[in-house]
Amino acid sequence: MTLSVILPAHDEAAYLGDCLDALLASEGALLDIVVVANACGDATADVARGFARKVAQRGWRLQVIETPVAGKLNALNLGDQTAASPCRAYLDADVIVTPRLMGQIAGALAGPAPCYASGTPQISPAESGITRAYARFWSTLPFVTQGAPGFGLFAVNAAGRARWGLWPDIISDDTFARLHFTPEERVQVQAPYRWPMVEGFAPLVRVRRRQNAGVQEISRAYPALLSRDTKQPLGLRGLARRVAHDPLGFAVYGAVALAVKTPLFASKSRWARGR
Repeated sequence: MTLSVILPAHDEAAYLGDCLDALLASEGALLDIVVVANACGDATADVARGFARKVAQRGWRLQVIETPVAGKLNALNLGDQTAASPCRAYLDADVIVTPRLMGQIAGALAGPAPCYASGTPQISPAESGITRAYARFWSTLPFVTQGAPGFGLFAVNAAGRARWGLWPDIISDDTFARLHFTPEERVQVQAPYRWPMVEGFAPLVRVRRRQNAGVQEISRAYPALLSRDTKQPLGLRGLARRVAHDPLGFAVYGAVALAVKTPLFASKSRWARGR
C-alpha cells in the first residue's frame, strides 16, 4: 500500500534533510512524499528537491510545492490536493522516524474502517537543562502516554480522512485530527519516532501558551470533538508520585505553567515554535 507523507515546511532547511534521510530508510511501505514549502525565506525547497534522485531510486515519488502563503493548515490543504494515496501521514519537518515506523503505520491503516495511527513518541535529547527537566516530567503525563497523541506525526486512512474536508485555520491540527476518532479507532504502533522540544525557558512558555490556545480554540469551535478526548486526569496521587520521583522536573514544569499566565513571553505569531 502506498502512503502519502505530507510534510509542511516553513524555513526548515536546517532540519528537513535529516527528516527526509530518515524517511528514505523506511521499510515496509511505498511512500509518496509531498513537501510543501510555505512562505520560506531559506533553502527549504532546494533541500527537498535535492532528494529527488534518492527518492526515485527507491521507486517512490517526491513532489515539492512552493507557495508564498504562510501557514501550516494551508500547506496541509495543498499537500492533500496533490497526494497520490488516500492514506495520508502528516509529518513535521523536524521529526525523525525510525525505519519500521511508516511500514507499521501503513499496516495499521490497511483496513476499510476509519483509522488514525501514530508511532511511539520519544523526546529528542535536549541541550538545555531546563528543557531536559521539563521534558522528563512532561513525558510522564497522561496526554503523552495515552491515546496515541500524534504530535509531530499522525496518519489516517481514506475512511478516516473523509470525516472532514479542508483543514480549518486552527492552531492544533494534530488535536483536531485525533479527536475525529474514537479511542477504539486510534492505533499507536510500537515503532518510535523522535520529536524535538524547544530549548530554554522562554521558548517553552511561548510554545506551551500556543498549545493551550489551540486546545481552547477547538473547545470553542468544535465542542463535540472533546467528548472523544480520553486523557485521564492526573489526580493528586499521580501528581504526588511524579513530584517525589522528579522534584526538579516538576519545579520546571510548574514554573512554565505559571509563566504561561503572564504576558512576559507572549509571541506575536500564533504559529511560533520557539526556535
